[in-house]
Amino acid sequence: MTTAAYTLTWDLDVFFKDGSHSVEFESFLKEINEAMTGFEVEVKKWDASNVLREKNDFLMLLHSLQTNSQMLRQAGAFVNCLQAQNMHDTKANELRGKVSNHLARLNTILTIFDDKLKTISEKNWHQLLQMDELKELYFVLNERREMAKEMLPKEQEALINALSVDGYHGWGEMYDTLVSQVKIPYEENGEVVELSVGQAHNKFSHPDRNVRAKIFENWEKAWDEKAELFAATLNHLAGFRLSIYENRKWNEVLKEPLSYNRMQKETLESMWEVISEFKKPLTEYLKRKAELLGVEKLSWYDLDAPIGEVNSHFSYQEGAEFIIQHFSEFGDQLARFTKKAFEDSWIEAEDRPGKRPGGFCTSFPVSGQSRIFMTYSGTPSNVSTLAHELGHAFHSYALKDVHPLNRNYAMNVAETASTFAEMIVADASVKNAKNDEERLALLEDKIQRTVALLMNIHARFLFETKFYEERKKGIVGKDRLNELMLEAQKEAYGDCLEEYHPLFWASKLHFFITGVPFYNFPYTFGYLFSLGIYAQAQKEGKGYEDKYMALLRDTGSMKVEDLAKKHLNVDLSKRDFWEEGVKLCIKDIDEFLEATKN
Repeated sequence: MTTAAYTLTWDLDVFFKDGSHSVEFESFLKEINEAMTGFEVEVKKWDASNVLREKNDFLMLLHSLQTNSQMLRQAGAFVNCLQAQNMHDTKANELRGKVSNHLARLNTILTIFDDKLKTISEKNWHQLLQMDELKELYFVLNERREMAKEMLPKEQEALINALSVDGYHGWGEMYDTLVSQVKIPYEENGEVVELSVGQAHNKFSHPDRNVRAKIFENWEKAWDEKAELFAATLNHLAGFRLSIYENRKWNEVLKEPLSYNRMQKETLESMWEVISEFKKPLTEYLKRKAELLGVEKLSWYDLDAPIGEVNSHFSYQEGAEFIIQHFSEFGDQLARFTKKAFEDSWIEAEDRPGKRPGGFCTSFPVSGQSRIFMTYSGTPSNVSTLAHELGHAFHSYALKDVHPLNRNYAMNVAETASTFAEMIVADASVKNAKNDEERLALLEDKIQRTVALLMNIHARFLFETKFYEERKKGIVGKDRLNELMLEAQKEAYGDCLEEYHPLFWASKLHFFITGVPFYNFPYTFGYLFSLGIYAQAQKEGKGYEDKYMALLRDTGSMKVEDLAKKHLNVDLSKRDFWEEGVKLCIKDIDEFLEATKN
């Protein structure tokens, strides 16, 4: 039986018809406003000192919190999808402003709620959490109360929330506006066309070095043209964040990202320490790749270049069926879920101008669905990216029966499920290669991801750490930002590239995302953490899926160290686990070096 053709564009009408001009969505925003007004009244009249006698009031507040959070997440996801599919949709940008206002309002209400939470005595608090209805929420409620104790007085936190709409989040939106204007000229068949950032980025996988070099030259020019504006945006974002830290007496820049990721500093330090010590095999691989490409040293635009002849061009349909087939070898639930995502048009993959660069997965909690965004051009790397984003969506699916307040997992464990799914497909691609040359090319494509996660992400972390330290002293200009990025890239890549990408700080969206500080190390954590899970899955076979889903269900209600101890019986703060993960990466490199030696 032939599978019906999968569409390359997603279905957003199932949520709200007519896109950014949706009457249904405007009505939904009014519902949010009404729900939030009711929640605000409930919070303000709540007597926390009477919490044990009036337990039902607290349960009602939690239900309202759940409802408001899910509705706002649904609205934010819809607008994010609208903006991504068409960066020139000015109406969608207006809707983003409305959602940001609602978000700021909810945060202000929660500031009042949290301020009352911390007034509950320890004795009453622990007694409250023994209620049958609250036992499963012990971790998240306790976490919320502890974080509330570190906040400023509620009036000041409310002011921060209000100012963040046009300040903090406004600068994040400014970045999106600037990126929508970036065009990369590219000559094709004698005609110069203007590529979107996403389309141009796909050209860095082109087999012709002249094409890559020319695209990179135009890429750098395009980002440099607006570099002063990007620098101002980045400085104001960081300045806003640092001002909040200073007022809260947070001296450590990593305090918020570590707290957000429910992760100890010792774990992060152990991970980077091990990676830094095992860079030699990575640099050996880069040197060998340079030899194979016939150059003395690789340049930035060569990092994603294919090695040898890869005849594997996957149509979207072929890529989808390949993913489903190999997901089914891991587990039936993952395969069924993925098939449904394709059949129900959850994915926007069309290669067209005007789209936002990169890829993402976002959830619509009210509808119990997800949506995936990327630009698909048929490369093996595109298939892996598609699998990666489907892994994110499956993570949300795995949490469907968990209490809504226990579904808020951090980015480091979010990247675990996505990377795990990507590994299934990458390994399958290598094993299913038609010949030795293709197998080598696909193995190298897999190693490219290792380089990205252990070197590129490391460079981002080094850059951002140094940038924030300098930003404490004042504005960091465009030229200095370029210097900091160049220094970080040289350190992370062992100084083995000929040309670097000093304007990477401007071209990478993650530096400008307001919702997640230091959106870098979670990728590397997720990669190495998922390697440990993947190794276990390979040992146990198809029956491991239930254990894997049990781990995913715990990701929103545990610290990562406790999660690893419970499900993998490992200590993340120690070097052993990270060494095992990095050594698994090096096995691929050793195989590549052996296969390509003279």
